[in-house]
This record gives sequence, structure tokens and C-alpha cells, in this order.
Amino acid sequence: MKIIVCIPFLLWISCTPRKISAPAPVFPIPSPEQFTWHNLEFYAFIHCSINTFTDKEWGFGDENPKLFNPDSLDVKQWVDVFKEVGMKAVIITAKHHDGFCLWPSAFTEHSIKNSLYKNGRGDILKELSDACKKVGLKFGIYLSPWDRNHSRYGHPEYIDYYRNQLKEIFTNYGPVFEMWFDGANGGDGFYGGSNEVRRIDRATYYNWPGTIKMVQEMEPKILFFSDAGPDIRWVGNERGIAGQTNWNTISADTLYAGKPGITELLNTGSEEGINWIPAEVDVSIRPGWFYHESEDTKVKTPEELFAIYLTSVGRGSNLLLNVPPDKHGRIAKEDIRSLRGLKELLDEKFSRKIVASHITSSNYRGNSKNYRPENLIDSDYDTFWSTDEVEINATIEIGFEDLTEINFIVIKETIQLGQRIKKFTIEAKVGADWKKVAEGTTIGYKRILPLAGIQTNKLRIKVVDAKACPVISEIEIY
Repeated sequence: MKIIVCIPFLLWISCTPRKISAPAPVFPIPSPEQFTWHNLEFYAFIHCSINTFTDKEWGFGDENPKLFNPDSLDVKQWVDVFKEVGMKAVIITAKHHDGFCLWPSAFTEHSIKNSLYKNGRGDILKELSDACKKVGLKFGIYLSPWDRNHSRYGHPEYIDYYRNQLKEIFTNYGPVFEMWFDGANGGDGFYGGSNEVRRIDRATYYNWPGTIKMVQEMEPKILFFSDAGPDIRWVGNERGIAGQTNWNTISADTLYAGKPGITELLNTGSEEGINWIPAEVDVSIRPGWFYHESEDTKVKTPEELFAIYLTSVGRGSNLLLNVPPDKHGRIAKEDIRSLRGLKELLDEKFSRKIVASHITSSNYRGNSKNYRPENLIDSDYDTFWSTDEVEINATIEIGFEDLTEINFIVIKETIQLGQRIKKFTIEAKVGADWKKVAEGTTIGYKRILPLAGIQTNKLRIKVVDAKACPVISEIEIY
């Protein structure tokens, strides 16, 4: 039997472009809600409660609700300032450790309903939730699990109380993008008049899995912040500093809010972590979290805030900046001045993007245009550069028409496919030589590296080590 071969058909087969598949994800990866959270980058924390009027940071729980009386509280002023300076969300402390509630809770008398504010008819959660919707800011809640006012704190009945208040909040004030709770749990307090110390088993007392499930049934897309997540973790300090190495991954199975001795792990994350739980950097614009007139001269300067921006957003974390309203219920002029100064610095540093004349890489995946180095400078996060599967080490070279002063480089990984890069260096061509001008370990959603005004016409980024073939979406140069 003769086999007749059609040569033109074989030539057509050989010339047909082979479809190059994208890299497989390196797990864990962010959920859609977590990826949306990464995009927020910078938002506000609000502490405005009974402590604002007692000049304390932690109230004892025995305060007279009538002390709370901001005479010109203006949530519109808050959100307008936050929107103006580039913030994308607000998280409000609905109840701090003293137990005083900023909404008229049906389950306690220690609330705004018994204050002089609006003759007891005020509801700051509703006012702020509505204001956020009008200007397009996301709305979040911090409801302290510890309550120094409640007589049954430390007993099973208090968990019912806490969950009933969560039901009030999520029924009446949603949508809520983030639920925030911390590790300050148990100690001395008023506790309905007993004035004693109460300790709890932080790992089991609150039955967090049950509470979280209940909230998720009301708000399916919500993210939970605590020391250990389950969706967002504490960064391990309140100074505004994420780790130089900052993995978005940890293993949460043995962690819980307030667990001792885990601050370093929370700061750096874990390369081998099995859960995607990125770090949120919480820090106050003032020394305290609540407004104190004595701190009006101690507000962080724009330069200090910019440095914090670089050690938080610039290291792949989100920045939650506390801006506490004063006794009148307004953001103080000193705070506004610093926030506007920060916005001016951000605009100055990151508005003059330098256009590359060419870009090349030592390898790109299957020589396919879908993964070519030009994707790195197209201002489109949805496109990316990647290498062949076996090429862990790779070099990207970026050229400019003329000798150029470079102050910052921004690198973004495509985290939807996992956080991969473990070590990288940046070099600049100075004269005839290459000079190392920066280096790092992790990148994540966004890494900003200062280059101190280096004069060059070529930059070279080297991926030295990675979990798998690197996947980078954008490189921006300023």
C-alpha cells in the first residue's frame, strides 16, 4: 500500500504558530476579593469615640456616655479630605475596648443613643457609610472583641452579645469591605461595676470560625483582618514598616489574634506559607490613635508619611493610616496639612514617568508576543512578561534615548499567578560599567525602590532566584 504525502499540507502544519500556554499558578494565590483589596493600596482609619473626650487611649468602660458630644461632627469633611489625598476606603472604630458604640445598639446602654450628640438620635456608622457611598470610598468596620464595659465579658453570653452587634452592623450599614479586629483581648475593666481583671483563652473563647461564618452569610465578599487573618494579617508593628522581605503567604492553622511571639513572622510572611494572607500596615498620623490636643504639634510630617508609604505600599502591603477627628468631630487642620503635603510628594515623585526607548530580555516565554518584554512598559497590568518554564534566572534591560536621572523604579508581579520572585538586583549603566544600585528579595503586588537620582541611559533588572519562572506585569520608572 502506497502512502501519498501532501508536502504543502506538511509545510502548513510546520508553519502554524504553536499556542504558548501561560505559566501555571504557584499556589497559594489571592481570591478575587483579595486582589481587589491589593488595588486599594492606601486608606483611612478613624478613631473618634468616648476616649476623644476623656483624653485616653484605652477607656476603662465606666465612662458616662453624655461625655461624647462632638458639636460639629462632619463625616462629609472626613471623606472629602480622604478622597482628595488619594485614599480609597475608610475603616471606622465602631466600638473600642471601652465598649462605647457609635451606633444606637439595642443591646447596650453604653452607646451614642445616651450621648448628647444630636440629642441621642445620632448614628455615626450610618452617616459615614452613606458619605462613603456618595464619594465612592469603600466602608469598613472595627468592632473590638474586648469590651471593658460589658458585665458578661469572659463568659459565653458575651459571644452572643458580640454576634448580635455584628448582625446589627451588617444588616444596617453594608456593604462592608473589611472587618477589623485585633489582639488586645482581656485584662482589667469596669465590667458592669465589678472592676476586676478577666482573662480569656484567646485561641478558643471567641469561636472565630463560627463568628466569621455568620458574617460571611450576611456579607459573602467581606475580608477579615486580624493578627492571623484569615484574609489579611497584621504587619507585626504600628510604626508603618512592612518587612524588606514580605511574602503574602503564611500558614494560619496555628495562629490566632494576640498569639505571643509571632511578630517577626507577621512582618515577613512565610515563603512556604499555604494561605494567601497579605499584610496590612496600620499606623497613626499622630502618636496616639485617638485625638489629643497635646499632640497637635506631633503630627507626622509629609516627609515622614512619604517614608511610611515607601515601607508599606512600597513593599507590597496596604497602608491603613489613622486620622482621628478632634473633639468637634472634624479632621484637624494639622492633619489635613500633612495629608495634603503627602499627596503633593506622591504627585511629585510619581507623576513624571520616564519613557523607555527600548526593552529586551534574556528570555521570554516561547518567543510569544503574549509574554514579550514590551508588556512590562505598556501601562497595562493585565499583560505580563514571563520566561520559559525552566528559566528561573533572567535579565531585563531597559534603555533610554538620553542620559536620564532616575529616582524610583516600581516593579509589579502578576500575583494572580502567585508570588514567585525570591531575589533580584537592579543595575545601572554608568559610563562603560554596570553598577548595582538596588537589590531585594520579594516583590509582590508592588515594590518601590529608590534609586537616588542615578544618571544612566540603561537599567538592568536581574531575577536571581524565584520559586518558578518569573511573571512580572509592569515596570515603571520615575
